[in-house]
Amino acid sequence: MEINRFIRDNKATWTELESLLNRMNKKKSKLQAIQLDRFTELYKSVSAHLATMQTLYPTNEATVMLNHLVARAHNTMYQESNKSTQQLRTFFLFYFPALIGARALFIIFALLLFAIGGVSGYLAVRADPLNLTLIVPASIAEGIDPTQTELPREDLHSPMMSTEIMTNNIKVAVLAFVSGITLGIGTVYLLIMNGLLIGALAAVFMQAGKSYVFWAYILPHGVIELAAIFIAGGAGLYMGYRIFVPGIYSRRHRLLETAKESAQLMLGTIPLFIIAGIIEGYITPSTLSLDVKYVVAGVTLLLLVIYYVYGVHGYRASLALRSK
Repeated sequence: MEINRFIRDNKATWTELESLLNRMNKKKSKLQAIQLDRFTELYKSVSAHLATMQTLYPTNEATVMLNHLVARAHNTMYQESNKSTQQLRTFFLFYFPALIGARALFIIFALLLFAIGGVSGYLAVRADPLNLTLIVPASIAEGIDPTQTELPREDLHSPMMSTEIMTNNIKVAVLAFVSGITLGIGTVYLLIMNGLLIGALAAVFMQAGKSYVFWAYILPHGVIELAAIFIAGGAGLYMGYRIFVPGIYSRRHRLLETAKESAQLMLGTIPLFIIAGIIEGYITPSTLSLDVKYVVAGVTLLLLVIYYVYGVHGYRASLALRSK
């Protein structure tokens, strides 16, 4: 290896790492999530360069400089790793929305699979109400009685089994993610079946003339809950796709990298399920009018859009800052 050429080819990387280190060591300077990710990449690259130099040119001046640079980066990295609060903030505010944007195609596909199931379940029960028992679990089907919508609001919560539906959705989200290991086949099945469940229930209440009531008790928490399911499903579909199409990397390497990213998507849905649970516990069974519950559903959708746009904008802004 020609040392001068090696230094010339990699000097820009060393300079970039040193620049980031100088910024991170300033007391008032805070890096965005993308810059911290870049710092990690640079640290790994420069560490590899140092290993090469120590093997071939252990006494060279450049080797001494790299050793010092990597030592600084090592200490700074583990100082940053202790700032868990800042990491969580940057993850949920910027990185998670950006990750959703990066995997939007798979998340949209998860939504479409759910919609296919929903339409199929709706049409099946509409054509023959007896099909309900073939689609909906017995524990839910036995408790469905649209005439109960005439009872006081607090009593409606039980017949509609919304708590059981929420539990089912959380289970589906986790299974949809984990099932990515089956090349996404399990994820596809779970999304369609969960759509069948909602579609079948919607048909029952439609036939009883209670659709407005049904959706008023589903959408306030369902908007956030279903968004979380689609994200988890998209994570599972992406993992299955990358196992099947690893690209230029080995299948094992691609699986590990994809599983890590998909796990981050799944992790990001946890607050969404918590918020949905709070809404279901306090707003869904409340005596609020049906119109107000639709307003709540609209507000949750609007807040989700604002959160996504704000996070993606912040992420892109940090990218632009890094490129300067």
